[in-house]
Amino acid sequence: MADCTETLRELETFLDDEVGEETRAAIMDHLGGCMDCLQAFDFHAELRMVISAKCHSDEMPPGLLSKIEQCFGGVDELLGEHADPSASSLSGPDAATDTDAPG
Repeated sequence: MADCTETLRELETFLDDEVGEETRAAIMDHLGGCMDCLQAFDFHAELRMVISAKCHSDEMPPGLLSKIEQCFGGVDELLGEHADPSASSLSGPDAATDTDAPG
């Protein structure tokens, strides 16, 4: 990760803490020696903090959730016709496999 293009391409995943240890070390090393990339990093990190603070302090307008559900359809549409109504995707990734376990 010696050049700016690669560093900037990985900046968002770096900020999301979704990079491996080797990539993290390479980005940190690059940021230590490249003022342009360090400024880009600072900007993106600060922007994320501002957005996060603003989003957490605002309440969701009434009716917004129902409008979102209308745009994407009901849960049954998202899961498909063959979805088991007793297995909810909100119960976690292992919810559907619990019934398959030997008992």
